[in-house]
Amino acid sequence: MEEKKEEIKKETQENNIQISDDVVAVVAGIAASEVPGVAEMAGGFAGGISEVLSGKKNMSKGIKVEILEKSTKIDVNIIVEYGARIPEVAFEIQKRVKKSVENMTGLNVEEVNVHVQGVSTVSNKKKEEPKEVNKEEKKETKKEEVKKEETKKADAKKTAAKKATKKK
Repeated sequence: MEEKKEEIKKETQENNIQISDDVVAVVAGIAASEVPGVAEMAGGFAGGISEVLSGKKNMSKGIKVEILEKSTKIDVNIIVEYGARIPEVAFEIQKRVKKSVENMTGLNVEEVNVHVQGVSTVSNKKKEEPKEVNKEEKKETKKEEVKKEETKKADAKKTAAKKATKKK
């Protein structure tokens, strides 16, 4: 199943420049993923499997590009972070994607449609907190072990002292 890849052809006086729709998708994906409030790009099932198998991050994940003659339409599928203002995030994505694609390719971006596919309730702060708690628990456990050892040594000294006084 070989897909037909569309390419953008930009003709100059003597040269011909071809830009693949995959390139436009990667440019748009990078621009969108850098917006604060975007937890991740929402891709399909096939995109997730190919990312796992290849071990490489798919920068065009969640991006659909439709190329017209000298312009393009872009659909961006995202998952937002919990607490982010969705309209502000979407507007910023539209602005950054349009600017990046137009600057890098010279194409006119007619539309940037943002589709919010979900909300991520797990933030980076929450992921880090359990690690810190575990470190603190380990420190407390070590302190308790040291105290138990000290108590055992003290008890052993007392027992030895009692035995020594009984022998006299």
